[in-house]
Amino acid sequence: NKASASFNEAGVSSQISDVPSSGKFSKIKYSWLFFLGSHDSFSYWVDEKSPVGPDQATAIKRLARISLVKKIMKKWSVTQNLTFKEQLEGGIRYFDLRVSSKPGEIGQEIYFIHGLFGIKVWDGLKEINTFLEQHPKEVIFLDFNHFYAMDDSHHFFLINRIQSAFGSKLCSVECVEYVTLEYMWEKKHQVLIFYHSPLYQEYPFLWPGNKMPAPWANTTNVHKLLQFLETTLEERSRYGTFHVSQAILTPRVKTINVNFLYFTFFRNLPMILNWVKAQKPGVMGVNIITSDFVELVDFAATVIALNDLLLEDDESASTS
Repeated sequence: NKASASFNEAGVSSQISDVPSSGKFSKIKYSWLFFLGSHDSFSYWVDEKSPVGPDQATAIKRLARISLVKKIMKKWSVTQNLTFKEQLEGGIRYFDLRVSSKPGEIGQEIYFIHGLFGIKVWDGLKEINTFLEQHPKEVIFLDFNHFYAMDDSHHFFLINRIQSAFGSKLCSVECVEYVTLEYMWEKKHQVLIFYHSPLYQEYPFLWPGNKMPAPWANTTNVHKLLQFLETTLEERSRYGTFHVSQAILTPRVKTINVNFLYFTFFRNLPMILNWVKAQKPGVMGVNIITSDFVELVDFAATVIALNDLLLEDDESASTS
């Protein structure tokens, strides 16, 4: 669509893909660069015919026996309009992933989930890998941060799927400070997997979840959200990690209706974007910013401009 196309034209992907010739960003730490991410990245499609997911409260599951309730659930479960491929083409490089087994289903198949079940994780991983095959200098973050109805056998199944999908593209756990584009290109790595389960310790390509903190404001008030984002930015330098700033307004149960997420986010876009424009990447700056409906705002061009500030700082330091 037109929104996706215009978003793609300014995408950070095209900017970073040009790095080999200029070497502009290749030596800058990944934790200093500014990346775009999507919240509930997989939620562009959920199945209203599926059971309500185990991520929901018992009261919601009971209400969902009414068909109209599931239709409403579908409206607030969908927080993105673009597929993985479209998000990647638009410059998204961080993906927020929540996964679950389907209770009662035979086997260990794992699905994306946000209230209702989405596509199989395997199908999403294949779609992402196809993009990476076509763009061998692109690097992405996959953050598996919520697991539901999963025992060890489900985790082993999922981890095997991750390994099968990406193989040698997976980056082994390193000190965050070492990760630069140059490092990733030399190793021919393209994927950093963050896995918020103790099982990460058994696999060298699974980064611990505490290396990707993503503090959550949990508010419907945009002023409180921006204050929270400022506060958590001030705290991040002490941890030596990557860092996610969630530019997300969260509905309360009493405020949920079929259009709440879309119109609340859209109405507050100018204030959120102005905050983003005032940020700076680097030691104390924004690293990854996530939002709903990523095609609705010109984050991509803003991010490119902000990353250029790092180059200006380097040039100023060199001159002095």
